[in-house]
This record gives sequence, C-alpha cells and structure tokens, in this order.
Amino acid sequence: MNTILWIFQILLAVTFVYSGIMKSTQQRERLIQIGQTGVADLSYPLIRLIGFLEIMGAMGIILPKALHVLPFLTPVTAVCFAVIMIPAANIHAKRKEYKSVSLNAFLFLISVFVAFQRFKSL
Repeated sequence: MNTILWIFQILLAVTFVYSGIMKSTQQRERLIQIGQTGVADLSYPLIRLIGFLEIMGAMGIILPKALHVLPFLTPVTAVCFAVIMIPAANIHAKRKEYKSVSLNAFLFLISVFVAFQRFKSL
C-alpha cells in the first residue's frame, strides 16, 4: 500500500508542479492554448499566486512524509488538493470541457485516497 501511495503522491506532485510552473511563467493566452482555461478571467498576479501555491503544494505532498518532518502536512496537502479540484471541475463543466472535468475528478479521487490513507497511518 505504501508503494501505491508514493506513486499517487508523485503523480500529484508532478501534475501540480507542472501546472504551477506554467502558471508562474507563461502568458494567459499560452495557458489557455494548453488547456488551462480556468485562468481566462483571472488577473496576472492571481495566476502567478496560484502557480506559486501549486508548486508549494507539490512540495507539501512529498517532502514532509519523505523527510519525516511534520508528516501530517502530507495528508493536509492532499485534502487541499481535493478541495481545489471541486471549483476547478465546476469551472470546466461550465465551459463544457468534460475532458478537464474528468482529470479534475481523477485528481480529486487520488487526493482523497492519499489523504485518507496517510491520516490513517499517523
């Protein structure tokens, strides 16, 4: 089970660090082209903040558990990821972007699973 959890945590980290780097470095139009359409109506400072927070979350899903420093932060991060997938899915559903909604649902389920299992092992 631990191996599966680490695979899921790495998947979440890669997903969020990629998204965070893109939001931190790319123009709005480029983000929309690559499917991050949720940024269409956001200001650049907010897009950059979201990108920064996604990168911090990517570190939070891996480092606390891996380094055995405040390991409760790993499941807390997973809960935060699950929570932000809800409005993300709503935004994509309103735009009829069902592929993105499916990805949000997948990330939501993985995040909930990681949170539940990691809280259980504290």
